[in-house]
Amino acid sequence: MRIVSIAVAPLSVPLLEPFVIASGRIDTTRAALVAAIVVDEHSNARAQGLGEAAALPPVTREDQPELLDAIARAARSCSHVNVSDRAELNRWLDAELGHSLVARAGVECALLDAISQLAGVPLCTWLGGAAPCTLHTDITLPIANPEHMAQLAVGYRARGFRAFKVKVGKQLDDDIRALERVHARVPDASFRLDANAGFTATQALQLMAAARRAQLVVECFEQPCAAEDLEGMAQVTREAGVQVIADESVKNLADLERALALRACSGVNLKLAKSGGLLRAFELGRHAQARGLSLMCGGMVETRLGMSAMAHVACALGNVQFIDLDTAFLLAQERFEGGYTDDGPKLQLRSGSGLALRELTHTA
Repeated sequence: MRIVSIAVAPLSVPLLEPFVIASGRIDTTRAALVAAIVVDEHSNARAQGLGEAAALPPVTREDQPELLDAIARAARSCSHVNVSDRAELNRWLDAELGHSLVARAGVECALLDAISQLAGVPLCTWLGGAAPCTLHTDITLPIANPEHMAQLAVGYRARGFRAFKVKVGKQLDDDIRALERVHARVPDASFRLDANAGFTATQALQLMAAARRAQLVVECFEQPCAAEDLEGMAQVTREAGVQVIADESVKNLADLERALALRACSGVNLKLAKSGGLLRAFELGRHAQARGLSLMCGGMVETRLGMSAMAHVACALGNVQFIDLDTAFLLAQERFEGGYTDDGPKLQLRSGSGLALRELTHTA
């Protein structure tokens, strides 16, 4: 198989609510939409695949303009590149986009979508031999006024969501009030805390102590401390009494080994944008599972396209404890159809070839 062409365009979709985390805020997605055409030279069959390169500054070093530029430059050298095996595909991606993991992820996704379409199988089957599966996602509550966060939780609970990924790490006292308000309004809620590297170990443990006093059901605590503060992460892992999930601290296999050496986490959050694509995220997930760690599968602020791609990784891996594939629900408009069907938190991957997804006709 060889690449015929790669095209890129901005993918900017407004959010229903500002997405505020400890390290920043966005109101509109800052992504690049990639469309890749691949041809099977034996049959002359062609397929177009789609990928989403999703920036979330400052979590990602890249922003949308850098993504568009990097992918456009790579597209100029893609013609007739042979992508018949994974090793050769990886070599080309590394040579052209190794400097931008986010851009690499978007281009790789588009190519793998097209390749698995030509193979006539769902992407999760091409990736790991697994059939499309059913996943149950949490829903994110971005940082806001505590009462507003509680109101959002009530609305989501009415739609069937019970697991809430609550963003914390900006102001400890406000975080505690928000958790208490959500718990009061949705007593059967379970919580997945995510500080986005915003706390010291002491602050993270203070938040956990407050959560215990309020009798919250906390399933895990994601990235409580700065990415480089593995000693702080290790302290929270020892003392918090819940699973600590590394996100910003673990982007690749080398990061995983460093975290394991210091016992700095009990699980890892897999994301396409931070690892550079599906193949690397899948490999990282397999290694983490082999070392006895839990997995979370998540994303940046992505559309149905990005969420579908990560869902295929989750299905291919199997036994993923925490599914965090909700950001398409946070957007004010839909840009794609297919990929999966959803019923509240229940996501059922479609059984068509590739991602089984297409772009909707829209006006800019």
